[in-house]
Amino acid sequence: MTANAFRKLALKIRGAVEHSHMNHPDFRVAGKIFASLGYPDQGWAMVKLTPEEQRKCIKDAPAVFKLCSGAWGRQGATNVYLPAAEVSIVRSALDAAAKNVASRLKKSL
Repeated sequence: MTANAFRKLALKIRGAVEHSHMNHPDFRVAGKIFASLGYPDQGWAMVKLTPEEQRKCIKDAPAVFKLCSGAWGRQGATNVYLPAAEVSIVRSALDAAAKNVASRLKKSL
């Protein structure tokens, strides 16, 4: 998968928009980041999963998914290695990440 393919999948999510944060593109729903590109470098992306979703993704596709570093990673932030990624698993991860962000917003209202 390419960065552009990841971008297109992220922007297909209802309400998703692209912005920039810390000099790399990110994708938001209702102003909250659910995914980004270029972290930690150009071959990678990031999705915000729950820790349980993260464990499942890493177990099912260890060549594609890994924890982001530090506490952020332990809370569910998950790197996606784009060259090894297939559309179907990235689409599922993006959908989950967007739903997670949206559900957190609903709970805070």
